[in-house]
Amino acid sequence: MQRIWCFAVLLCAGSFGLALDGCSGGGSATAPAPPAVQVAISGSKDVRVGMQVQLTATVTNSTVSTVAWQVNGIAGGSSAIGTISTTGLYTAPATIPSGGSVTITAASETSPVVTATRVESIWNPSPTITAAAAISAGATSSIFILDVTGSGFVPGASIQVGGNSVPSSVVSPTEVQAAYTASSSQLGQVVGVDVANPDPGASVSSSLNVKLTQQAAVAAPARFLDQTSFGPTLSGIQHVRQIGLASALAEQFSEPATVLPPLPATDPAQCTNNEQLCVSSEWLQAILTGNDQLRQRVAFALTEIFVTSTDMVNARAETTYLNMLSADAFTNYRKIMEDVTLSTSMGLYLNMLNSAKPAAGQIANENYPRELMQLFTMGIDKLNDDGTFQLDSNQHPLPNYTQADVQSFAKAYTGWTFANSDGTAPTKYPNPPSVGAYLYPMMAVESEHDTSAKTISFASSLPSGQTAAQDLKGALDDIFNNPSVGPFVGKQLIQHLVKGNPSPAYVARVTAVFNDDGSSQHLRGDMKAVLTAILMDTEARAADSDPVVDGGHLREPILYLTDVMRALGFTVTMPDPTNPYPYISLIGYPATLGEQPLRPQSVFNFFPPEYVLPGTDIDAPEFALENTASVILRLTLGNALSQGKLTGFSANLSAASPLGLIASTPGTGPADLVQLLNQLLMHGQMPVQMQTAITNAVSGIADNGQKVRVAVYLVITSSQYKILN
Repeated sequence: MQRIWCFAVLLCAGSFGLALDGCSGGGSATAPAPPAVQVAISGSKDVRVGMQVQLTATVTNSTVSTVAWQVNGIAGGSSAIGTISTTGLYTAPATIPSGGSVTITAASETSPVVTATRVESIWNPSPTITAAAAISAGATSSIFILDVTGSGFVPGASIQVGGNSVPSSVVSPTEVQAAYTASSSQLGQVVGVDVANPDPGASVSSSLNVKLTQQAAVAAPARFLDQTSFGPTLSGIQHVRQIGLASALAEQFSEPATVLPPLPATDPAQCTNNEQLCVSSEWLQAILTGNDQLRQRVAFALTEIFVTSTDMVNARAETTYLNMLSADAFTNYRKIMEDVTLSTSMGLYLNMLNSAKPAAGQIANENYPRELMQLFTMGIDKLNDDGTFQLDSNQHPLPNYTQADVQSFAKAYTGWTFANSDGTAPTKYPNPPSVGAYLYPMMAVESEHDTSAKTISFASSLPSGQTAAQDLKGALDDIFNNPSVGPFVGKQLIQHLVKGNPSPAYVARVTAVFNDDGSSQHLRGDMKAVLTAILMDTEARAADSDPVVDGGHLREPILYLTDVMRALGFTVTMPDPTNPYPYISLIGYPATLGEQPLRPQSVFNFFPPEYVLPGTDIDAPEFALENTASVILRLTLGNALSQGKLTGFSANLSAASPLGLIASTPGTGPADLVQLLNQLLMHGQMPVQMQTAITNAVSGIADNGQKVRVAVYLVITSSQYKILN
């Protein structure tokens, strides 16, 4: 092979004018073009919603290896299509985007026109199950509702029994139900249950065992949940049935509070200049979906004792107020009293906020001290431990306090104003509010506190020269230790949770626990002990085994709405990740019945605790809202609920739903359907005549979905359902 060597060293056509063989004579040399910059992307080409995948961009033929990332042409991406970090870590969106995929681009930092793209497929999540239950339609029925809870369930998910799919209904991303007909050999036996998500990225959860036990309806678990939550669910009933009431109560005591987020500094678009709509939406979402059902139910009762209202109070303060009540629900009534007293919501509502020491010859604002005694703690008249009035020789009630006491306490509560935006104490008075100030309790400015001595007729007097905090503590201690507080508060909590007309003996038993929790510390006002006494009392549990026991109370509008929604599995119809306030659309439903959430029209609540049914001596507080118009409006609401359609919300009551599949069973379907609704909505205590009447009414309906809807309507509009017994 002939080799030709060309040794240029700038000699070809160089300064020496020399030319060698193989070099072009007299011309200049042309340097070769540098190789083109290239970008390539590596990493997985699919990712499940909400998960992450690490992508790597390789840049060749460049000394700079960094790239700029885009998702569908947007630098860094967005929540709707997924985001990507500067290092290529892609986080998929919470839901599958339109088309089921996104295009990810990496552009060279030095040559932005040089890019690489890849299509990233977004898959459904992998389902995870945490609990599974089988609820029989009746004691002799072979049909079961399978209820599976967990996470990651998507439309089209199905329950599988022994690896075989069963027609299913996705209630929410955390719950799936199915109707399953067991073979004779399966009755009383354990079967394996799992959940399968469909494509894209079809996957199956792990399996849990459930026992297909035919059971008659048991009233205790459902009644307990009706008293301790915003409505029983099938899974909840089965869970309480398995662990027992005492364990369920302990479980709820340990459940952390659902915390409502504060509103943004700028009003959200959904409630511009009307923040109460967004606060109500957050609260409705918490009570309908939160795991801390007892805590939220007790906090709701406390809002109806310590009444404030977004009708007069800045709604931003109400968010803090609601969070405070739910956090305090299981603490001590004395702590609740103090936290309520110092809240900006109560301070604004009853005028303690910016109540300054009075000028000579004048009196301080009496609004809060009067209502604290009259409505929140002891009542106007002295009570026996059983809640009956203490009477003088002329059989007249004995007053608990005097007008002079009101004026003394009014002076004790002076000097409090808004905190600074960071929660620190202000130096000026009154301190103007900031958005941040609503997140904190009121703070005292000592120069505006009345330091004179305060004389109290029923307790120790407050000496002169005390600080605002010292006077506040002394005043609250005096009220808290009044003997009437136990029966006054205990009876109202019974009325909100269990029954409107408790016997004096029931009230006395609760009062005894309020006065002394029975522990070695002999605590007064311990809320866990008081709530346990209320919920586990023989009078509270009497109807568990005897449905004809007289008791209960009318479902107030909010509880009527939430109970049916939770039982039937209502969820947001079209979830929108850009709208955190979809529950606004629910506000109007109880409002038409006189109970707009968080917005009572007076400090006396939506209904007074002492309301008595006309012509009787029966305490029935919620009946103060019942009239000819409200009866018709409740029927209208019942009709909307039974159709499975509320504005922005829906429930599957079609022929393909578990209830519809049960209704379609030849021969026994209508009766089994009514039995299941009996368990879910009426504690298994529906009168036999009512069961027969509803079964007969729906048996002739051809469409199985319509069977379900009519049966639901007949149950939830009945007098027997309206009274929570």
